[in-house]
Amino acid sequence: MNIPVEIRNAPGQLTLVWPDGKTQRLAHADLRRACPCAGCRRLRLSGVTLDTPADVEIRSVASMGYGVQLLFSDGHDRGIFPWAWFEAFSAPHA
Repeated sequence: MNIPVEIRNAPGQLTLVWPDGKTQRLAHADLRRACPCAGCRRLRLSGVTLDTPADVEIRSVASMGYGVQLLFSDGHDRGIFPWAWFEAFSAPHA
């Protein structure tokens, strides 16, 4: 399992530094819209677009071993983001 060597949570952006030196910068709003929890996935699969404020922030990052649980400023905290999910994730182009 590939695990980041560094995680930085700054206003509006989560940064992961991977063992190979690759740096991944992810907007908090993109992560909230792509939340992998069952409820958010069900909505996306049914065609519902999550109404996510552009200014949503990550309030905390909790280690879950195989990934992290993110607490967002809108109160959502159900998604656990596995490391493999982050590796495969690319934000949609606006």
